[in-house]
Amino acid sequence: MNEDVFNESLRRFLKRVGITSQREIEKAVRDAIEAGRLKGNEKLTAKMTLTIDAVGLKHEVTEDIALG
Repeated sequence: MNEDVFNESLRRFLKRVGITSQREIEKAVRDAIEAGRLKGNEKLTAKMTLTIDAVGLKHEVTEDIALG
């Protein structure tokens, strides 16, 4: 395994996950506020699940996101 190639590829994947996830969360929260499903001062529990089937990886991260 080439560690440099692996590291670069992994960082690119994580950057893409971070950027696209942030956009999706922001859009969903704005839409929910506009629709009246949220007030804008809640704490939302978010859970991200990362899976890589080829190596048997399933990793979950749970965190509260405060809106106000």
